[in-house]
Amino acid sequence: MDVAAADFSVRRAVMVDGLLRPNKVTDPRLLKAARELPRERFLPEDRRELAYLDADAPLGGGRVLPQALITVRLIQLASPQAGEKALVIGAGTGYGAALLAACGAHVTALEEDPALIAIARPALATYAPAVRLVTGPLTAGYANGAPWDVILIDGAIATLPPAIGEQLKRETGRLVAVMQPPGPQAMAHVGHAVLAERSAAGLAMRPAFDAATAVLPGFTPTPAFVF
Repeated sequence: MDVAAADFSVRRAVMVDGLLRPNKVTDPRLLKAARELPRERFLPEDRRELAYLDADAPLGGGRVLPQALITVRLIQLASPQAGEKALVIGAGTGYGAALLAACGAHVTALEEDPALIAIARPALATYAPAVRLVTGPLTAGYANGAPWDVILIDGAIATLPPAIGEQLKRETGRLVAVMQPPGPQAMAHVGHAVLAERSAAGLAMRPAFDAATAVLPGFTPTPAFVF
């Protein structure tokens, strides 16, 4: 192991033992994956030093790699089971998809940004080769694989397009995301993680923990005309 790789390995251990464990991450699968997956490889080479900071890592174009604690806790909230079908919307560079795959789920990762796909493709091929990477508009979800047992929206949203909720398996499916209000409140970093479940009555959401990250493109309400 070279010096740089050894240094990142130490930082990874500090992230797990100093950040994830003290903040209610208890799933042994996720703790193991976070300790083993080289998060720096899911960032552009010139931003790898940001991999283990307790903050979002900017990727350009308004996109970020959400801080690890948020992604890990969202996946833990979804409680993925081995063999379940999972969709990651806004997969970015693929780190969240790789964590989810480490839990034994069959993961499809949806991304629309070519620059992020160019990072995700080799990273996933190396560290989570079972993940299927697909392209398309994030707000449409991915109906081809529906219904999904788990949907992870790997970023914040201010509104959830109905089409995505309809792709969740009824009664047993779980969707997790960070809901962040639009406008001035979003600037104040007010948001919370939610767990959504679909029944015959529709999609029911309940808040789980405070969280804030960058809103994914297209997931804000269309402004209304004011006369």
